[in-house]
Amino acid sequence: MSSVAVCLTRMCVFRADLCFTFTEQRSHSSHLISSGVVCFDRTCDFNWDNYQNSIKLWDFQENEEDAEVYPFPVAECPHKGDVTEAKFLNADTFVTTSSLGSVHLMKIVSEHGIEPVIESKINWENIHNFPNGEISPCTSFSTYDNDVATVGEDGTINLLNSQNQNVVRKIDNADSCSIHCVTFLKHSEILTGNLRGHLKIFDIRAPKNEPTTTFMLSGTQVSPLCLQHHPTQRHLVVAGDEEGSITIWDLRQNTYPVNLLDAHEGGVAEIRFHPDQPDQLFTCSSAGDVWHWSPKSGGIASVGLGTAENVWLASETIKNKLDVFTLMPKLHKPINSLDVNRNKVICGCDNEAIYLINGVNIFK
Repeated sequence: MSSVAVCLTRMCVFRADLCFTFTEQRSHSSHLISSGVVCFDRTCDFNWDNYQNSIKLWDFQENEEDAEVYPFPVAECPHKGDVTEAKFLNADTFVTTSSLGSVHLMKIVSEHGIEPVIESKINWENIHNFPNGEISPCTSFSTYDNDVATVGEDGTINLLNSQNQNVVRKIDNADSCSIHCVTFLKHSEILTGNLRGHLKIFDIRAPKNEPTTTFMLSGTQVSPLCLQHHPTQRHLVVAGDEEGSITIWDLRQNTYPVNLLDAHEGGVAEIRFHPDQPDQLFTCSSAGDVWHWSPKSGGIASVGLGTAENVWLASETIKNKLDVFTLMPKLHKPINSLDVNRNKVICGCDNEAIYLINGVNIFK
C-alpha cells in the first residue's frame, strides 16, 4: 500500500471557465444531461434540507455572441423528503432516493415546442424501515442497466428493476449497522460499505442473505462515504472516506488495497471517473474542494485505449505519475456532488449554488 500525501503538497491550479447560479436551495446532487451529439445544454439538480424539496431541470444553452452561460429553470417537481442520491438510467430517465426510505423513478418528457415536464413513473414507497417500524433513510443506490440496488440506515439491501413496480428482492439484515454506499461490480454482484468501515461483496443470485466476501477499508473504523468502479474495468474499485482519503482495490487479486491516497482535508463526498477518458478522476469533498486527478503528460497512455499500464494500479510509483488540479477556489462549505461529461464538470454546494466548470482539459 502506498500513499501520495507528499505529492499532494504541490497542487496545480487548472484554468477553466467557471459559472454558477444560486438555487436558494441546498443541492445534494447535480447531473449533466446529454441532449445531442455535440453539446450538453441541460442539468438536473436535487435538493435537501427544505420544508418542501424539489427536483429542478435547468437549461444552460450557450450564446455564441456571449461567452457567459446563464442557467434558467425549465421544469420542477416536488420531492417527498430530502434527496439522498440521484442517478440517470438514460438521457431522460432517472432514479432518486429519499430520507423517507423511498425510491422514485422519474422521466423528463419533452416534446418539440412544449416546455419539458418531470413525470413520476414508479414510486417504491418506504422500502427502507427499521424493525420497530420507523422510517429509515435510503442512503445510496447503484444501477446496472435497468436494475437498481438500494441500501439504507436499516442495514437492508433492496433490489429493484425500472420495469417492475414491485421490489424484486429484499435482503434483510445485510448489515448490523448503517450502509453508506453501494456499487454494482457486475450484474450479479454488488459491493457495499458500512458505518464501521466494512466492505462486503454480495452475490445477489445466491439464496442466502450473506456476503461472499468481507474486508476492511482500513485498519481503523473509518467510514466509506462513496464507492465508484472504473468504467471499463469494474474490478478496479475506488472508495472515498470520511477522513478525506481515497483507497483503490484490484478485486481480481485480493481484498488488500493497491493504493491509499491521502487527499482532501474533509470527507470525500463523490468520486467520478471520466466516462470517455477513464484515466481522469474527479473528486469533491466536505472541505469545499473539487479536484481533477490526471496522469502526467507523456507518463502513461490513456487507460482502456491500449496495453499501457493502468495508473490507478501502479502502487509503487503512482505519486510520480499523477498531477492533481483544483478546478475552482475552495468554498469552505461542503460540496455534496459532482458530475462530468466531455469537458464540463458540474457540482452542487451547501451555499445554495450550482457551479458549472467549462473547458476542463481531459486530453494530454
